[in-house]
Amino acid sequence: MDYERTPDERFVGLPDWPYAPRYATVGEGLRMHYIDEGPADGPVVVLAHGEPTWGYLYRKMIPGLVAAGRRVLVPDLIGFGRSDKPVDRAAYTYESHVRWTGAWLDQLDLADITLFGQDWGGFVFLVHVGVTPDRFAAVVAANTGLTDPDVMAAFTPENFAHAAGAFLRWREQSESPDLTASWAVGSPDSALNETAHLLTEEQAAAYDAPFPSERHFAGVRQFPHLVSLDATDPPASMLRRAWAGLAAFEKPFLTAFADHEDITLIYEQLFHARVPGAKGRDHVTVPDAGHFLQEQQPDLLVDAILGLG
Repeated sequence: MDYERTPDERFVGLPDWPYAPRYATVGEGLRMHYIDEGPADGPVVVLAHGEPTWGYLYRKMIPGLVAAGRRVLVPDLIGFGRSDKPVDRAAYTYESHVRWTGAWLDQLDLADITLFGQDWGGFVFLVHVGVTPDRFAAVVAANTGLTDPDVMAAFTPENFAHAAGAFLRWREQSESPDLTASWAVGSPDSALNETAHLLTEEQAAAYDAPFPSERHFAGVRQFPHLVSLDATDPPASMLRRAWAGLAAFEKPFLTAFADHEDITLIYEQLFHARVPGAKGRDHVTVPDAGHFLQEQQPDLLVDAILGLG
């Protein structure tokens, strides 16, 4: 497989990112990066990012979790961060991301995981929760979702129209030749930046560090096209199996959706209705935050994770 590996020097001296890189080989010779911080015997927390970000999105949450005695693992999805980046967009499929992350979970032999999944971090890792529920102790689903044909049928035109409009705007923006990761996170014009959050120059450079050329950017371009909206296999069958598992998941399942989230908010009530572990919980509406809520309300999100035990 033809892939790019971002040079290490791109990650030197990033603000608030002192963490040593670790790697696992997850298939097709691809190297997947992650950090592993905190006590080795502490309760495991996996923080999973979406697009077009990487583990750096969690820099404000990691210290608080480590201080509370958690073992914090933050993987970079293939195509993002310090992980390898196939240059052919066709290499990026829903199933391949699930396969790669599953290989990572297996190699690290992780168990009793509290998952915090945002954006595609949830869309990918929630498949594992549904298919291998014994591996997980709790879930925080934050500005994320999980589709399948039956889920799509459950949405009314009214509640789907707003989300679809915002998503289609982002999909169009993701094809712009001028797109950068920092623009998506920190530009007032980004469909993913509902609160007009601003980044410093140093933070913007950190978000852009993984992507020195267009050849490194294929995963960012392709992700918006992987959302499964119909019964097309193989993703539809995989997602139906995942939802069947979630429908029996009785362990703690908390939602944390931002008050300015546009794209994924339609999944909030669906999780509450269909996941037994979500029933009766004090779910979190994250104030003064948008899609990248980790940037704006990290302490609140740390408290939400710790509150699950």
